[in-house]
Amino acid sequence: MSPLPEAELVRSSVQLYRYLLRCCRRLPPGPVQQHYRHAVRQSFKVHADEDDPERIQQIIKRAIEDADWVMNK
Repeated sequence: MSPLPEAELVRSSVQLYRYLLRCCRRLPPGPVQQHYRHAVRQSFKVHADEDDPERIQQIIKRAIEDADWVMNK
């Protein structure tokens, strides 16, 4: 089960970014939420120049799996 029901609708990097920030809002306020928001922003910046569609889909799939793990933790 995905952390939010919109996970299967994520197809682009911008959609992924918005989805992950929405997941962060469901975390407890404070340092934990700030940490994951910062991590999402940094990852987005690191992968901003990625142009291979297959690699982008791998990144999206992995990010959603990681978000699921964090939300269930």
